[in-house]
Amino acid sequence: MSALRDALRNLSDAVFFDLLESDDAYLLVLDLPGVSAETLDLTVEDGHISIEAQREKDVPGDYRYLEENRSMFLEVDLPLPADATETEAEASVSRGVLELQLPKRGTAEETTIDVVESEDA
Repeated sequence: MSALRDALRNLSDAVFFDLLESDDAYLLVLDLPGVSAETLDLTVEDGHISIEAQREKDVPGDYRYLEENRSMFLEVDLPLPADATETEAEASVSRGVLELQLPKRGTAEETTIDVVESEDA
C-alpha cells in the first residue's frame, strides 16, 4: 500500500486526493474538476490503476481564449495495493469527484475437514 501512497504523493500539486481504508476495501477519492464519466477512462488490471481524465469547458459564445491556465488532462498509472483485488472494483464520478472503491482480497476462511477412520482390507 505504501507504493500507492508514494505514487499519489508524486502527483501534480493541482490534483487533490484522499485515500481511505476499511477492513474490506480501499477508497480513493480524486478531485477532478470539470471531469465527467464521458471524459474519464479508468481501468484496473494487472496490478495497476490507470486514469485518464480531461476537463470539459464551455467557452461562452463570443469569447475566445487569450490564455488558458485551467487546462486539465490527467494521465496517471498507479500501483494497486498488494492486498486489493481488481475484481468488483467500483467507480463513480459526481461533480468532478471520482470515487474508486477497491475491495481487499478475502482472507481464506478456515475449512474443517472431517477425517474418517478407514478400514484395513
